[in-house]
Amino acid sequence: MRFTSRTSSDGVTEQFFTLDEIPGVLWTPEGACGTRPLILLGHGGRQHKTAPGTVSRARRYAAEGFAVVAIDAPNHGDRPEDEEFGRIAGEMRAGMAAGENPGALVAGMHSHLAGQAVADWQAVLTEVQRLDQVGVGPVGYCGMSMGCGLGIPLIAAEPRIRAAVLGLLGVYGLAEGAARITVPVQFLVQWDDQMVPRDQSLALFDALASDEKTLHANPGKHGDVPSFEVDSSLRFFARHLS
Repeated sequence: MRFTSRTSSDGVTEQFFTLDEIPGVLWTPEGACGTRPLILLGHGGRQHKTAPGTVSRARRYAAEGFAVVAIDAPNHGDRPEDEEFGRIAGEMRAGMAAGENPGALVAGMHSHLAGQAVADWQAVLTEVQRLDQVGVGPVGYCGMSMGCGLGIPLIAAEPRIRAAVLGLLGVYGLAEGAARITVPVQFLVQWDDQMVPRDQSLALFDALASDEKTLHANPGKHGDVPSFEVDSSLRFFARHLS
């Protein structure tokens, strides 16, 4: 892992890094030392590791004592776009314009990315936990929309993750992975989501095998998640990771 920059403001230190070909950012409380809970933060589709919502959430978590890491998903942010991704993305856009099932189209895209994304996250998690200011403490995952689509196979495969905040996605292509998830989950649904049919979101929540899972449903469209849900997720992670 090679750090390329370091800045601190408002009590939070932000460090950009690369691990092999994976670009990422680590946020920690300023002056942090010793083991602390770590949150992996997955961004949405067509976004990246420093999208405004990702940075805002990361800094909020770090200000409360967590370490937080975000990476660019394959074919996003500072990573090159491969030819197959371009083909699938074009077919997805064309299918949506033609009125095809958006859940199935998005699932195909996430399936293409998931294998590499899981391997990337596992490699980054191992390296970040070797840092003095993070250590081998409890780990959580937070991801909405594509962050949920790539997060479910990660959580299903990664025993170090002990709690997750997920949502804004339907069950297409994810039922099998969701059935392998038993950690506590807080799941968000936007009741008027124009991109994800409500019944598909509820089906994904139902597919999760967790004994402790909570559904948070709010009025509004896909991008209208209320800001107070960040505070709610912070309390959730504090309860399960501290």
